[in-house]
Amino acid sequence: MQDVPPEDIDRIEVISGPGATLWGANAVNGVINIITRKSSDTQGGVIDVGAGNLEQSVSLQFGGRIAPDLTWRIYAKTFSDSDTVTAAGAPAHDNWSKPQGGFRLDWDPGSSDTVTLQGDTYRGYEAQDGAPDEDISGSDVLARWNHSWQGGASLQVQAYWDRAERSTRDAEGGLRLDTWDLDVQDNFALGARDSVVMGGGFRLDRYAITNTPSLLFEPPRGNLDLSNLFVQDSFALTRSLTLIAGLKLENDPYSGISPLPSLRLSWKAAGGTLLWAAVSRAIRSPTPFDTDVVEKIGRIIYLTGTPDFQPETLTAYEVGVRAQPTPRLSFSVSAYYNVYDDLRSVETAPVGFIPFRWGNMIEGDTFGLEAWGDYRLARWWRLTASFDFLKEQLKFKPGASRLLPVIQEGDDPKHQASLRSSMDLGRNFTLDADLRYVDALPDPSVPAYVELDSRIAWNVSRRVQLSLSGFNLLHARHLEFPGADAVPRSAFAEVRLRF
Repeated sequence: MQDVPPEDIDRIEVISGPGATLWGANAVNGVINIITRKSSDTQGGVIDVGAGNLEQSVSLQFGGRIAPDLTWRIYAKTFSDSDTVTAAGAPAHDNWSKPQGGFRLDWDPGSSDTVTLQGDTYRGYEAQDGAPDEDISGSDVLARWNHSWQGGASLQVQAYWDRAERSTRDAEGGLRLDTWDLDVQDNFALGARDSVVMGGGFRLDRYAITNTPSLLFEPPRGNLDLSNLFVQDSFALTRSLTLIAGLKLENDPYSGISPLPSLRLSWKAAGGTLLWAAVSRAIRSPTPFDTDVVEKIGRIIYLTGTPDFQPETLTAYEVGVRAQPTPRLSFSVSAYYNVYDDLRSVETAPVGFIPFRWGNMIEGDTFGLEAWGDYRLARWWRLTASFDFLKEQLKFKPGASRLLPVIQEGDDPKHQASLRSSMDLGRNFTLDADLRYVDALPDPSVPAYVELDSRIAWNVSRRVQLSLSGFNLLHARHLEFPGADAVPRSAFAEVRLRF
């Protein structure tokens, strides 16, 4: 799915997967759901125009009503990012632009049903330093039906199609990916203490890759189908103690059927405090990059995929507490311990030395702590703080080639922290500031940094808002990833008009 205009976002639900610390949330059952507002909630128009030293943007949104139970919304936006500067002070040749547009229809035929149809399309380009520019394009259409029954039971059926394309302007290298997805989810109660969620889904990915002389996929095109069935039972053992047990059966073309169980226990203590513990299993299924890739230097093949590449596996253990000891203070603290096996490594050829090949010869564990707190100093001033600690302990299995350091699987900061201040300065002014600290990356090494973002907004009237934002204000530029361009200080001024 494509980018969502900020004014359309109702809320963002972060359902962190157990492997989020190493694989990324979306890779292992973790999901970030961006819930957009219904078109009935965004009637009328909004124009945003903004410009800064790095970015320029303009967007238009308008919503209307066809009938009392049928509303619509359309939008169009475009932005362009200028070149940043390398650490040596030269242009980084990384400018890019992406015009985009879309629509949403919402139909409420009765008190028990809602139907949504929405879609987006975009076309743009990305400059690449030392390589030909890339053209990017894509489109998507999503349809969703929700039905509810008396007593709280509900059913959701959702289907979407998504296309993404990338191609270099020298016609060497490119990708086209079409995805068809169907999901069904049923929620119902079994008595007063038992709540069940069950369903399933099917996804078909059809890809076509334009090979380059040095990076090839054999075969360069194919179909990947992924299906799943799941059930989750939430059972109230007592008025304050709840047991949640779930099982997902996932079937992919490389791994076959994989059982992914989870178990969670939560206890609502006095004063609204919630204590919980969980254990779950997840996998990262193989992809064509693991099984079909071929990399060359000239005519020499120096790395190939492995048809028998195994899924990377994870067993995750988590405990946590959430509490609101006073009306002004709330906080959450959680700890986790993740056990990984069969992580991807680079191995020598079975006979000779090259071509290298992918293997599953790394294992290990990670553990860490995540803390978050919110404190309202006054009705007009709110502080939010967070802290993350991560310790990675990965190692090669016996018999591994040990060609690259084991840190290849986890070059992550050990500590991260942030502090956000939100102030309402009278009825018409707001001032926000975000201070963040990111620890050094160990190998390849990147220094730690502290940065500050800030935004001041003035509501001139109910229809007009002016704002000024500054990003990375503490340094002229800083490095975040090895081999990447430095992130510069920037400013952005914006005008928003509602009509």
